[in-house]
Amino acid sequence: MVLRLLLGASVSALLHFYVWRRIVDRSEVARGARWAITAVMLAMFVAIPLTTSSRMWAPGLASTLGWISMPWMAFVGLLAIVLLAIDLARAFARLGRKALLKPGPGETAVSRRKFLARVTGGAAVTVAGASVTAGMISARGVHEVVDVEIRLAKLPRALDGFTIVQLSDLHVGMTIDRSFVERVVAQANRLSPDLIALTGDLIDGRVEDLRDDVAPLGDLRAKHGVFAVTGNHEYYAGADPWIAEISRLGARYLRNERVTIGSGEASFDLAGVDDHTAESYPGHGEDLRAATAGRDPNRALVLLAHQPRQVRRAAKHGVDLQLSGHTHGGQIWPWHFIVRLQQGGLLAGRYQYEATQLYVTRGCGYWGPPVRLFAPLEITRLILRSA
Repeated sequence: MVLRLLLGASVSALLHFYVWRRIVDRSEVARGARWAITAVMLAMFVAIPLTTSSRMWAPGLASTLGWISMPWMAFVGLLAIVLLAIDLARAFARLGRKALLKPGPGETAVSRRKFLARVTGGAAVTVAGASVTAGMISARGVHEVVDVEIRLAKLPRALDGFTIVQLSDLHVGMTIDRSFVERVVAQANRLSPDLIALTGDLIDGRVEDLRDDVAPLGDLRAKHGVFAVTGNHEYYAGADPWIAEISRLGARYLRNERVTIGSGEASFDLAGVDDHTAESYPGHGEDLRAATAGRDPNRALVLLAHQPRQVRRAAKHGVDLQLSGHTHGGQIWPWHFIVRLQQGGLLAGRYQYEATQLYVTRGCGYWGPPVRLFAPLEITRLILRSA
């Protein structure tokens, strides 16, 4: 945890310094404006880790700061990307032409550089600001219901059309509160699913602080019930208390275990495993061998696993379909490339890994910045089809 925080702070420091150097220093803004902008940037740099850490000891402070420092976090990240793209383009142009522009009468190279720094910096701020605004509208907007038909060779014909609504990565806490959860629950229930799957990262904070905010999850309704698995953020906040609380609300956690959905011939197996990172916590850890022990290989097996990369091991245990989240579809373009790399190329949508099908939802919440850029909110309705 400490290492992760230090890494995040280091990346944030580099981004802030690059933006400051490019926007403030190279543009040679007036002394008063320079000190004012520098002070604001330092304050916002400190506010980011203060916001993320205070959700565990001062949730009210985290909620307030979350609407200020988290959009700033997205803004700086996007601004750095835009500035880098501009600087790279200018560098290539200089290499190709040896000089971007020839000085006009009375014009010096220094004044030209200052002019270009101000113009390109202003353009970058405008693009990044507009992107964050659009991303905030998307993150707080309407959830897209994504219908996905999945053919399973072993699914009985009697269950053709069986629907699973998948909800993932709500991240209740900071800027996601009860009203947001109520909206998600109402929309999920309107789909009248046969089963609801909660694939982790439902919260960001302690049970005692967020109990009222997550309470609407108790109103989820499905013919065959609500099933859940842990995500990495449950472990950051205290997995055991959250498992107990969400179980109290009516969900059944599948902790490296398997259950039968349906009855007799008209049934299939549903299994769930702990998050990929859970082995670092006593009494937890992914165990696919236990989850699939004793199963009939002729029956369809659907697995709930928070992180897409868990499919590599799932495929070795005869899983027909894995449902995952975790990635948020990248949440903020173009930072999604890092998420894609971390998950081995598995970002969002449908994949085939050996004999196992995988669906990765973009999730129905967001983490950190209330911003989703080119990665809309998603409630997934999977429609199972017999072959």
